[in-house]
Amino acid sequence: MHKSARHTAAAVTVVLALVGTLAACGGESGSGGSKTVTLVTHDSFAASKSVLKEFTKKTGYKVDVLRGGDAGAAVNQAVLNKGNPQGDVFFGVDNTLLSRPLDEGVFAPYRAKDLDKVPEKLQLDAEKHRVTPIDTGDICVNYDRAYFEKKKLDPPRTLDDLTKPAYKNLLVTPNAATSSPGLGFLLATVDKYGDDGWQDYWKKLRSNGVEVTDGWEQAYNDRFSGSRGGKGKGDRPLVVSYASSPPVEVLDKKPRPAQAPTGIAKDTCFRQTEFAGLLKGAGNEKGGKALLDFLLSKRFQEDMPLQMFVNPVRDDAEVPELFTKYGETVDDPAALAPERIAAHREQWIKSWTSLVVK
Repeated sequence: MHKSARHTAAAVTVVLALVGTLAACGGESGSGGSKTVTLVTHDSFAASKSVLKEFTKKTGYKVDVLRGGDAGAAVNQAVLNKGNPQGDVFFGVDNTLLSRPLDEGVFAPYRAKDLDKVPEKLQLDAEKHRVTPIDTGDICVNYDRAYFEKKKLDPPRTLDDLTKPAYKNLLVTPNAATSSPGLGFLLATVDKYGDDGWQDYWKKLRSNGVEVTDGWEQAYNDRFSGSRGGKGKGDRPLVVSYASSPPVEVLDKKPRPAQAPTGIAKDTCFRQTEFAGLLKGAGNEKGGKALLDFLLSKRFQEDMPLQMFVNPVRDDAEVPELFTKYGETVDDPAALAPERIAAHREQWIKSWTSLVVK
């Protein structure tokens, strides 16, 4: 990914990053025969040390975290290693990329405990249980409040607004071919304008000076004027990021402001769901199943919001006040059926690239 406000979060939260060698994935390791379970994931995975220690205490398995770049790169690696995986559990494939590892047979079926606490609409593989939904997030255009107040200009609210002359040369988006939020934003436009209209929309965006970066990190931290990570050095007051990005901007501010310095355009959002699955051929299948259960446990689910800045999928998980106060709730985000994404994703990306980048 990669991917979201989570990058910034990783710099200000305690993250366990135990990267094991590929030859020692799962099974027995370490002195005294302590058991290890290996979680293969993207660079933005984060969890409190105390939470992972609780898993070890409860199950006897120590978690080794093996990071593999952004979401797309990590998924590609999992596909290349199918049947002889790098670890036991994969976390971080989302609904925009899900069809590929499922079609390639990367995951083994397992129905995680407490799955009944997760809304059915998020269970995209409900019949076979090859993947388990873990979190959701909304990809949205974020805006720098100070810029628009200074210019006495209302921030954009809709996708249509972004093509207006008032917002010329203001928007930066990650590349849809190389970035998860970039792809999510493209899918939002497909959902809004349909197969016959989304390309014309992007022609208008291009004419209005949209800038494209390789990834989220560059777009948000380097080009966005409202980024704390980039200290506001960018000159673009509009960026494709997440509805949960505003809380990151106030995380270590004392005293905390009345509102976050960044806001979101609610009518530009696309809903993203991340999944985890037991890797077929896992060396420690039993430990992998225990870890999947834990990722869906209330303890882990309630730790996620301020670690990875995503929403838990469990109905009964409580979200911290900072997350709810400074984040935004998106009631009606864009969404596309996984089957439609699977059928058209590569062609959409190819067309988008020729239209916008080349």
